[in-house]
Amino acid sequence: MCLAIPGEVMRIEDGVATVRMGDSLRKASLLLLSEEPKLGDYVIVHAGFALHVVDPAEADESLRLLRELAAFADEEPS
Repeated sequence: MCLAIPGEVMRIEDGVATVRMGDSLRKASLLLLSEEPKLGDYVIVHAGFALHVVDPAEADESLRLLRELAAFADEEPS
C-alpha cells in the first residue's frame, strides 16, 4: 500500500520542489500540476510527483491522522 503524503513546498527550482515532510526534505516533480505552487503551499506527493495543491488546514488534518494511525500501530502487540 502506498500513501500520498502532504508536504510543504520549501524551494522550487527547474520544475522540482523541495518539500518538507516531517523532519525530512524530499524532491517532488511539479510536472503533473496545472500550475506551479508557491513557497509555503502544501502539495500531495506520491512516488516523487506532486499531484495537487491542498489547503493548509486539510494538510494539517491529514498529517494529524497519519500520526494518530502510526501511534496506534505502535501500541498494538506483535
